Parts: sequence; structure tokens; C-alpha cells
Amino acid sequence: MRDSARLALGTLTALPVPAPRVLDRRVAGNAMLLAPVAALPLAAAAVLVVLGGELLRLPALVSATLAVAAVALASRGLHLDGLADTADGLAASYDRERALRIMRSGDSGPAAMVTLLLVLLVQCGALAGAVSAGHGAVAAVLAVVTGRGVLVLGCARGVPSAREEGLGATVAGSVALPLAVLVAVSLAGLAVFAPGLPWWQGPLAVLAAFVVAGALLARAASRFGGVTGDVLGACVESATAAALVVVSV
Repeated sequence: MRDSARLALGTLTALPVPAPRVLDRRVAGNAMLLAPVAALPLAAAAVLVVLGGELLRLPALVSATLAVAAVALASRGLHLDGLADTADGLAASYDRERALRIMRSGDSGPAAMVTLLLVLLVQCGALAGAVSAGHGAVAAVLAVVTGRGVLVLGCARGVPSAREEGLGATVAGSVALPLAVLVAVSLAGLAVFAPGLPWWQGPLAVLAAFVVAGALLARAASRFGGVTGDVLGACVESATAAALVVVSV
């Protein structure tokens, strides 16, 4: 589990942790199961920004934007990069190999830029709504943790890797489906107790995050033949946006 924790923290955050000594499918699967826990430092960064904004009486949208930026910086923008590359791949030719080649190119096309802009606008606007409603810190924790929790869905057994190498190939199919369901149910169960929210709103946010991530995962798998690290990043950002929208009401 030590290697799994190192892999989870080293992949999902910018924390300077040692590299895992062993990297196999068991370690990768456990790392994905630990993703919600590894997301706690990111959530803490967002909470500090939100609370600091309230203390300084910053406009809600400013606090929300700074909080989203803090999460992006604390995760090295990895998932935003994945979202951009996935958008370019989906907008490319229906030829699988060409789409995968475009995703690996490192360039950002119009589809990537528009998708990034829209998803970030949704995240910032929804979090601003939660801040205005007085539960911005809770919304940030719920969305950031749930957004990383959906990784178990993309890494569940039965979901193939689109490539033979890369992060996607390492973690694809590494999580047993019952364990993936257990993570989703556990997140929904814990969300019932989210302070400041009706009992149903937290679980509904978790459900929305997994539904959106599942839909994107299905679309990407049908186009690319499986998942990649970029697709997993896109699922994280999309799920985070979906959870924020629900808790912003």
C-alpha cells in the first residue's frame, strides 16, 4: 500500500513524494482506489482559498476562480491537459490511430481551447454559486474528492486501454468492478453528511459526477478503443464540474 499511496499522490498531486519501488497492476489498482484520499490535499488547498476569500470579502466569483486555479496548480494541470487532448481527439477524424496521434502531439486545437474554457467556466461559476450560498468550502471538498473518485470507473476491469503503453495502459482494468462500485457507494454515503447541504444533495452530486464520467468514458472508449491517461483526466474534470453544478443550487 505504501507504493500505491506514493503512486496516487505522485500522479494526482504536485507533492514531492518518492517514486514507488514496485509498479505493477496491483499497485496501480490500489492507487486508483486511494485516489479520493490522495485528493484531500487538493481539496484542502481549495478550502483555504475559499475561506481566505470570505475573510477578505472577495467577490464569490473571484474566490471560486482562485480556488479552481489552486487545484489546477496543485495537480500540475494534469487533468486539464487530459481534457484538452481528449477534446481534440474526439473532434478529430473517426480514424482511431489518427485521433490517438493527435492526442499525443501536445498541441491544443480549437476544440481543446473551447472545451477547456467552457468546463472551467462551469466549475468557477458553479463554485461561485456555492460560495454565495454559504457552503463553498463543502462544495470544493465534495467536488474535488468525487472528481478523483471517478477514476475507479475508468480503471474498472472490462475497460480496455487504447494503447499498449502509457499511464492508461498501466491502470486500465486494474480495479475490480465490485471495488469500483464500493468506492462510488462510499462517496455517496459520506456525502449524506456534508454540512450545510440537504441530505440528498451530496449523494446526488456524486451520482451526477459518475454519470457524466461514465458517459464520457463510453464515448471515448468507442472512439479510441479504450482509455488513455488523457481520457481519465477528462473524466476527472468533467465529473468535478458536474458535482459543482449540483451543489451550487
